[in-house]
Amino acid sequence: MNGYQIEMNLSHERKQKPAFDNLQFGRNFTDHMFIMDYTEGKGWHDPRIVPYQPITLDPSATIFHYGQTVFEGLKAYQTKDEQILLFRPNKNMERLNRSSARLCMPQIDEELALYGLKQLLNVDRDWVPNVEGTSLYIRPFIISTEAHLGVSPSLTYQFIIILSPVGAYYKEGINPVKIAVETEFVRAVRGGTGNAKTAGNYAASLKAQEVASKSGYSQVLWLDGKENKYIEEVGSMNVFFKINGEVITPELNGSILDGITRDSIIQLLKLWNIPVIERKISIEEIYQASKEGKLEEAFGTGTAAVISPIGELFWQEKLVVNNGETGSLSKKLYETLTGIQNGSIVDPFGWRVLV
Repeated sequence: MNGYQIEMNLSHERKQKPAFDNLQFGRNFTDHMFIMDYTEGKGWHDPRIVPYQPITLDPSATIFHYGQTVFEGLKAYQTKDEQILLFRPNKNMERLNRSSARLCMPQIDEELALYGLKQLLNVDRDWVPNVEGTSLYIRPFIISTEAHLGVSPSLTYQFIIILSPVGAYYKEGINPVKIAVETEFVRAVRGGTGNAKTAGNYAASLKAQEVASKSGYSQVLWLDGKENKYIEEVGSMNVFFKINGEVITPELNGSILDGITRDSIIQLLKLWNIPVIERKISIEEIYQASKEGKLEEAFGTGTAAVISPIGELFWQEKLVVNNGETGSLSKKLYETLTGIQNGSIVDPFGWRVLV
């Protein structure tokens, strides 16, 4: 394809695979990984598939000190006739480059990256689980590798793809989760790195998540960093609210990640002629809608969980959503999107990519 040459150095010893009907998220990894190097003046070079193994870096590598790194998350699915499908992978590669631009990191050749991913999937295709609700999680990432303690963009990088067979992201699965509204900590601000998929954003979120977890909540609902008023994301997911028959999601404002699942949900809702609006929405508006009985459903969206219904919000007091049960729209969206992804239903958008 396009003249790309990828060196193959395959493992002679294969790992014992975990039971596909009892998978934890992100705990097991396949036999191989894809690596490509970048050197200033030379560009990206030496794409290769090698055995999954530790990475050796100099202690002064800039990734350890200044956090120049970006990543993506997508999934591969096995169909009933044992084909392997990807879901909108070009969007992940495009977003990886947008994140890289924000972090002063070099752009990858998106076609080469996707070709390398497909080659890796073909090598490790027997790791794609075939149990309902499972998939092969794909983590492409770029790290800065130059041995240098000066605060400046690195001159060398590595682009790596690793694979992990996974089950449900939350132990609750498609069942509703409890969410605490975060009022002390801030995830991101406009002009920062909130719309880039970079490690620092997630490290900054851990404290709030830890505090919420001790109170029995699965995740936190983030408010904007300026006024501490407008809703942004839920955990590491985009968020949607169904209020009085209309679906509302926070508009992209520079501090909210442009989620691929988010975009897919919006397109599905439009296909079904369900009113969907992207706009600023305050926590007070959600509170008032709940009190008036107009908050019908709420759910997070993301690659890992796909759809995560919200059964309870805590802000000033407990706000129960849809009696703490999965709403009909959340369920329909989950079943439709996962059905498109795993090839079990018609894909009206041409989103699936055959490996």
